[in-house]
Amino acid sequence: MDDEVAPLVEMIGVSKSYGGARAVAEVDFAVRPGEVHALLGENGAGKSTLMKILSGEVAGDAGEILLAGAPVRFAGPAEAQRAGIAMIHQELDLVPALSVAENIFLGREPRTRVGTVDRRGMRSRTRDLLSRAGVDLDAGRPVEQLRTGEQQLVTIAKALSLDAKVLIMDEPTSALSSHEVERLFAVIAELRRSGAGIVYISHRMEEIGRVADRATVLRNGSVVAEFDARRMTAAQASEAMVGRPVHMMFHAESGVADGDGETDELLRVENLAIRRKRPRPGRRDPAGISLSVGRGEIVGLTGLLGAGRTELLETLYGVGSPGAWEGRVLLHGKQIRPRGPRDALRRGIAFVPEDRRVAGLSLEHSVLANTVLSIVDRIATLGAVPRSKERSAATGTAERLGVKLASITSPVGSLSGGNQQKVVLGRNLLTEPSLLLLDEPTRGVDVGAKAEIYRLLGETARTGVGVLLASSELAELIGVCDRVVVLRGGRSVRELNTSEVGEADLLAASMGEGAVMDELAVPGSAGVNEHE
Repeated sequence: MDDEVAPLVEMIGVSKSYGGARAVAEVDFAVRPGEVHALLGENGAGKSTLMKILSGEVAGDAGEILLAGAPVRFAGPAEAQRAGIAMIHQELDLVPALSVAENIFLGREPRTRVGTVDRRGMRSRTRDLLSRAGVDLDAGRPVEQLRTGEQQLVTIAKALSLDAKVLIMDEPTSALSSHEVERLFAVIAELRRSGAGIVYISHRMEEIGRVADRATVLRNGSVVAEFDARRMTAAQASEAMVGRPVHMMFHAESGVADGDGETDELLRVENLAIRRKRPRPGRRDPAGISLSVGRGEIVGLTGLLGAGRTELLETLYGVGSPGAWEGRVLLHGKQIRPRGPRDALRRGIAFVPEDRRVAGLSLEHSVLANTVLSIVDRIATLGAVPRSKERSAATGTAERLGVKLASITSPVGSLSGGNQQKVVLGRNLLTEPSLLLLDEPTRGVDVGAKAEIYRLLGETARTGVGVLLASSELAELIGVCDRVVVLRGGRSVRELNTSEVGEADLLAASMGEGAVMDELAVPGSAGVNEHE
């Protein structure tokens, strides 16, 4: 990328504070035509605030923004979009009840000659955008019927519809399968060729070297390092992000017995299948899953998007509309069938869902309220909950999990993504479960927070709790789990010992024996930058 090329957009000396707390301090940042500029930093480092200023969501306190060399100030996101700047948010901003097409063109619906919404044209354009994003979806399907990964692809298609000159991608691959990730990279290459500039925010170090030209690292709201992304190592980036050397290995030491590795069985699932008169659109119910989890053992679940990982965890937790069960689920050797979250919690089963902001947290309520929600019945006296017990439980949990917060009474929505995830995890651990179900527990979480979560999982397993963890990150599964069960089409098809296999083995098992060898390469494993 030629340093002499004039930037598409340039931020100079941009600063922003909230209530005296510095979020961004005198940051310089620029994006050139055809460039992918990676923006790195821990959760809370200032990345999202900086990009919200660029996309018109919030106003900076100081500094200026130049668009094609001319000063601009946006009154809101719509104004920024009209100027050619669009943002794909990590936390999805879709309207669940509206269709895919209605979400993509919300507020910009095409009109017929008589002024009515051109629904036929809107669906046709939506199909073209979805094809461009590499996804095959019904444009008329309500978004609430889609899986999280499919919703993420809809937001990407929505951004493409804006024909933006500068596109901000905040953790765009966090909910995508390896196949969808590769398709997204192809879309990015297409955008580069068209002269668009891309800001790429990701905690997945292997992606940065593949798609980015430059990388800027923020820490505590300030720029602390800039790298040639094609030569930057994960260790360099991580050390700059946290300000100290970081051990990059995924690791959580479980409580599995030494010696022959035999464990006391906690959970056994035998050929579990859910039969419904009407299949749920976009969902993959268990269709023949068998697995076991021992006390103190961390067992992983892997599979391509739509393999049924989330649905299995929801079934074990009693979530979702009822269907006819086949097979058996045994906990502590006794057959069970949880009929809802309350029933599951009473049996000692806790669940950390994939989308913490929708299914895991009440964002407007305090950290304290969100933390103690699961144990209110237990700490109540004659129907009243003593404030001292609430505060003691919430404060102790926040300290144990290392939650960074101004106050225990702060709204949980004000915390960074990694700290929000710790609150969800802490709330579930307060129930003192014997079985902990986790669905993408480190999605959108920075390397420092990931290390903390892995440490907590290891501590939890060593107390004898069994952990069943679904993750799309193959390195995470290899480093954290004792065994990994592979799902495909709602069925368990393989079980692999992580001490004997690597990431490529997990991906190959997920894709099946008929997969082409080129497709089995783990994204980023070669560390190659795929620029034109």
